[in-house]
Amino acid sequence: MRNQRQVVDYALQRRALLAEFHSGRVSTMDVCDATPYLLRAAKFHGQSSETSCPVCRKEAVTLVSWVYGDELKHVAGSARGPEELERMANLFAEFTVYVVEVCRSCRWNHLVQSYVLGTGTPHPHSRRTAGQ
Repeated sequence: MRNQRQVVDYALQRRALLAEFHSGRVSTMDVCDATPYLLRAAKFHGQSSETSCPVCRKEAVTLVSWVYGDELKHVAGSARGPEELERMANLFAEFTVYVVEVCRSCRWNHLVQSYVLGTGTPHPHSRRTAGQ
């Protein structure tokens, strides 16, 4: 995406959680807890990746992008595909995207990245003059 800013990578948290899992201090039920809503979003809005699932290693994880922002109104909190994100980046001033990796086989999921998209220019609000 061409105008990503304020990028946060959660690789260290992911690595620490997987170390806890592989050492047996965290159970499979704790890390493989994707909700049906997240699994459905992965199916319909997800983007396939080259990264295999770190838990079951059966298939590649799917990346799901969730959008949040005041300007988005009813769209906030929904999953969006890459084409939709590009369109939204040109339409809205600013919104945050959270990318979650999901394994549709074992239900592993983890936040991998967040970033801000948008034009960066606030849209002018219509002003009413006194007496209208």
